[in-house]
Amino acid sequence: MPVDQIPIGTFSRITHLSQKALRLYDERGLLAPAARDICTGYRYYTCPQVERGIRIRNLLWLGFGLSEVEAILEARERGDAATIREHFARRLAATEREAGRLHAIAEALRKQQQDPFNGGFSMSITEPVIKDIPAVRALSLRERGVYQEAIPRMIGELFGYVCPEGGRQPAARIAGPIMFICHDEEYRETDADIEVAIPITGSVNLEGTAAGVVTLPGGRFVSVLHTGPYPGVGKAYERLFGYMGERRLALAGPSRELYLNDPAEVPEEDLLTEVQFPVEDLPPSP
Repeated sequence: MPVDQIPIGTFSRITHLSQKALRLYDERGLLAPAARDICTGYRYYTCPQVERGIRIRNLLWLGFGLSEVEAILEARERGDAATIREHFARRLAATEREAGRLHAIAEALRKQQQDPFNGGFSMSITEPVIKDIPAVRALSLRERGVYQEAIPRMIGELFGYVCPEGGRQPAARIAGPIMFICHDEEYRETDADIEVAIPITGSVNLEGTAAGVVTLPGGRFVSVLHTGPYPGVGKAYERLFGYMGERRLALAGPSRELYLNDPAEVPEEDLLTEVQFPVEDLPPSP
């Protein structure tokens, strides 16, 4: 064996990449061995490949997927700094969102220790009420994605249309709270059908954008007001479904969450979310 060839076991110890992982990277063309024993198929690497192996390990540790690692390394070979920065910016944003989620979980666990019966969240829910809600003209974005990532980003995009930068006066005015509309019949971790809307008055120029002006249907809705962190809003849904069961009401369309204050301006325990279900009467029992 030539002196500059490193057996896969040794290469694995140097780079802290398992042999199973190295075989996968070979199959993908991400880190192919420099030589292979004809009789045994045993893989051998070279000293210059150690740097690439360690770079792959570090990128994986930062949370990048293999496809992203491949794209970053290819961009590095091209000298494409802009693409590398774009990947790192997206990863940083995702990491900060996850850090915020973990911080909220830690706070909920601390509260759970203090009061084991409160479910981990400090919150309150009003008694459900039934109300007639008129149709609403709204600026809307609808796409598929992950709730935690898509909703904040879509809200920011919508506000960019009605609150333009540079002090320019918007043509449209906000006429109600921002809302999230769930079009799925079940909860989806990914590929959720998400709509975010802002009620508006006046005209707005949407040429070349994904947003549109829609009319959200009115009707009979059952509603509760939830006070507390957003992850605890599931209790509001539980209360609404219990109320609907008691009064023989059925869900008649997508549910809505209306965000009545700004999480950047109030503490989590003071966040106000109104949850609305469109309802209709169930037919009488036979």
